[in-house]
Amino acid sequence: MTTTTAVAPSRNLRPREIMAAWYRILTGSPPMLSIEITKECPLHCPGCYAYTPQHLGGAATLRDLSDFRGEELVERTLSLVRRHRPLHVSIVGGEPLLRRQELDTLLPQLSELGVFTLLVTSAVAPIPAAWMQIPRLRVTVSVDGLPEHHDVRRKPATYDRILKNIAGLQVNIHLTITRAMVQDVGYLEEYFAFWSARAEVNHIWVSTYTPQVGEATSEMLARSDRASLFERMPHWRSRYPKLLMSQSIADAFARPPENPAGCVFAKMSVNYSADFSTRVEPCILGGAPDCRQCGCAASVGFHSLRHTRLIGPLKVGHLVSASVAVGATVGRWRRSIQPERWRKPKLEKPNLVQIDRPGLRAFPRSESVRGASRSRAT
Repeated sequence: MTTTTAVAPSRNLRPREIMAAWYRILTGSPPMLSIEITKECPLHCPGCYAYTPQHLGGAATLRDLSDFRGEELVERTLSLVRRHRPLHVSIVGGEPLLRRQELDTLLPQLSELGVFTLLVTSAVAPIPAAWMQIPRLRVTVSVDGLPEHHDVRRKPATYDRILKNIAGLQVNIHLTITRAMVQDVGYLEEYFAFWSARAEVNHIWVSTYTPQVGEATSEMLARSDRASLFERMPHWRSRYPKLLMSQSIADAFARPPENPAGCVFAKMSVNYSADFSTRVEPCILGGAPDCRQCGCAASVGFHSLRHTRLIGPLKVGHLVSASVAVGATVGRWRRSIQPERWRKPKLEKPNLVQIDRPGLRAFPRSESVRGASRSRAT
């Protein structure tokens, strides 16, 4: 008699799941979904994009929206997942831990559907140990700087509370680098050393603060700050193995996509706010992000793969562009829901002007045609 051993699903995407994502694109559906699961958050972090007036396009803010609780929240989330059939779901907020009871029910069901889930939290409240046993789930904790900065910026989610709430668990750590953090050359290295030494930490990943177009705040990195930072990045990986960093990622930080249409991640994800109907566009940051200064870790990660060679001169970027073009056509036929970046921009007809002649005024060409038509009709 032979026995077989069941293999537990991986928490991470494997090659076959990447191929499944490609198939999703070709059939007209983005493979990623992001949901702001609640509008509530006990933190008031400076620079938080979710609560800026422009995040949802200016008509409303996250706090203005309706959100949901209990069974209705679970069912609305599952309905959205079944509608889009994503490979990967990001659960953000607000603060997702304010919906712990609902997530206790929701997260195992997402895993049973074969969906990989990333939950991003401040760890302001205890993270259930049972979540660590859910296949395909990763929990990421946002820790913005060393205690002297973080505890002021993100109270009540202080270092002491975070360390208490992640004890005995397995989490990732995410840092958004702001200008204050690059003024001291050793600051970031101290941060990476601290979190690398923690047994609870699987990986560390970083973003740089991404401003909105026209923004001028103390969170933003100056041009000189960016140049110096990006030179240092490639050297971190050898010193801090838990840090997700490479030369190609550092290069992508230095040369991000010029606009959302050129952003691979923006093309891959459909994003919903807390009322489950308002879309966050053109990417998870919303509003009008200054793509020239983009430091979004997801965007940079995908962008770093664009120049990876597949066969001969064919690169990942070529494959993605061609696949999106095919998927957009198939999606229009199937009437699937796609990001704005999949749609071709509407070309505006130029307002041609009739050349003025003596005794005649200049007027738009369209008016000239209409006038000529009327004169011929009479």
